[in-house]
Amino acid sequence: MNKRKTVLITGATSGVGYAVAQRLLNEKENFEVFVTGRSIEKLAALTKLGAVAIEADLTNPADMNRLVNNCPSPQIVLFCAGVGLFQAAHLLPDDASRDMMETNVLAPIALTKRVLPAMMDRRSGHLLYVGSQAGKVATPKASVYAASKHALLGYTNALRMEVAAFNIQVSVVNPGPIDTPFIDRADTTGTYRASLGKHLLTIDEVADCIQETISTPKRDVNLPGIMGFTSKLYGLAPTLVEKLGRKYFMKK
Repeated sequence: MNKRKTVLITGATSGVGYAVAQRLLNEKENFEVFVTGRSIEKLAALTKLGAVAIEADLTNPADMNRLVNNCPSPQIVLFCAGVGLFQAAHLLPDDASRDMMETNVLAPIALTKRVLPAMMDRRSGHLLYVGSQAGKVATPKASVYAASKHALLGYTNALRMEVAAFNIQVSVVNPGPIDTPFIDRADTTGTYRASLGKHLLTIDEVADCIQETISTPKRDVNLPGIMGFTSKLYGLAPTLVEKLGRKYFMKK
């Protein structure tokens, strides 16, 4: 008889994290869902659906420790929390750079450190991180955001080797730009949305991929699939890809 798996979802109060939380809550026979985020209203909505909600800002060490103390050792952790601001490097405010690095890199690292010992003792677990295609191929006006996602990929690549002997899976889903309010907050000029148009991924496309990766863990997933080719092309011909990227994203 299969036991329910305990899942912890960060960034569960918006976009992809919220959608995945709703989906897993529809599988109550398979999952016990813990959610965390900053929106009290969204946490309340997820609580009504059966989630255990813990309000927390994971860049705050006290909140991080409170989350871990109030969530029994999860078997699956889904790292969805992320922030971004798209601006030329010389114009990017210091506090925005700091927030991106703390939220996108340091907070996942800190939470991973705290959940790993129990997974290692149990000799099982699944850590699933939402990365970004920006972590593979940077674009103009996304220097620090890309840096944060590059760092996350480097961290998970090393982590994967460290925990393999403990039967712990490490997955990274790397979506391209998604049609969520994140785009509008990150790029107040509207350039990214206008440039990408119909090429923006939907929340459902990304949530479908994450749900599938929870069921069948994979090392690395690119969304859309063609992005896997793009990152390989970048490795072979970076100057060409950067030239195309400048033209695509540097519109006034």
